[in-house]
Amino acid sequence: MWYRCADVRRCLSTGMSWHLMAQTGNGRVVENIGKRCGGFLKQLSLRGCQSVNDAALVTFAEKCNNIEELNLNLCKNITDTTCTALSRHCPRLVKLDLDSCSQITDISLKALSDGCPNLEWINVSWCENIAQNGVDALAHGCPKLKGFVGKGLKSLTDPALISLAQYCKNLEHINLHSCAAISDRGVIALAENCVMIRYLCLSNCTHLTDTSLVVLSQHCTHLETLEVASCSLFTDNGFQALARTCHVLEKIDLEDCLLITDATLSHLASGCPRLEKLSLSHCELITDEGIRHLGVSACSTEHLAVLELDNCPLISDASLDHLLSCHNLQRIELYDCQQITRAGIKRLKSHLPNIKVHAYFAPQTPQPAEGRSRQRYCRCCVIL
Repeated sequence: MWYRCADVRRCLSTGMSWHLMAQTGNGRVVENIGKRCGGFLKQLSLRGCQSVNDAALVTFAEKCNNIEELNLNLCKNITDTTCTALSRHCPRLVKLDLDSCSQITDISLKALSDGCPNLEWINVSWCENIAQNGVDALAHGCPKLKGFVGKGLKSLTDPALISLAQYCKNLEHINLHSCAAISDRGVIALAENCVMIRYLCLSNCTHLTDTSLVVLSQHCTHLETLEVASCSLFTDNGFQALARTCHVLEKIDLEDCLLITDATLSHLASGCPRLEKLSLSHCELITDEGIRHLGVSACSTEHLAVLELDNCPLISDASLDHLLSCHNLQRIELYDCQQITRAGIKRLKSHLPNIKVHAYFAPQTPQPAEGRSRQRYCRCCVIL
């Protein structure tokens, strides 16, 4: 459904905040929105409206010159024609979401760089035709950019990141999940030039080494969220450097960082007192001693709310005992922690009655009637 212009005008006249959505998603609706509400429309979400095409959005752009935020996430029928129209007619555009618009290419980013100088946030995730030339043009033309989300851009390379770093020094939110071609060189450029970064996702950027973490620690002390899942070359040395200076870190995802040990937890426990969420899933070298460091840290008693320990084979009930004083702990993940028992979980829940524990145990199968008396376990799961 979508709101009539009268409804929108009423919101404007009363100072209410509003967000216009066209959930029917056909081109005719979008054209009508442009024609009837174009003079004052500032926000529109067409997320998931796969029937919307270029023709409708060209009409929309021509009529809605004041649009500031436009969400075209999963509008898979649009092409560079849409972004060219936005560039020509929508100079006030501040936020644009093109996630999974797979026909978008570098031409779109070049157009936006020419006509949308006020752009502050853009999402081009999984637009696999986006590469260095497009990002380079965007960086040159949109110096106010604060957020760049480019998950799954396989052709994105270090020179593109260097351009972003040089021309978009106000970047605070950067998501490069699964940008497999980037290396330490690109991250170093971002760290040295974009010192106000608060959110950084480098998960599944498998070429990165501790060098990236060390340089981040030297320049990006405002970092609040760091996601580096599956960065399998990172070691304790990198996180030691990070913990020395990045004291406002609140969320850290270390899933599948296979080389880290209890030493990393010791550094984070002492250096990151605001830590709220920590993922250590598949960190197979973590032991009860590492969790003990967390349990006695400042973050544990005041802030730690989520702890993910899936597939940590060395974790036992002793770890749960170390967490009994974490009164703010709301959720813990324990899937495939084979040394964790029901008794340990029961003891944890008796101290923290509101905690959500996600774990499973293999139930016992019935004893055979004759012959072997050995207990057997099936592979199905019982979820707590």
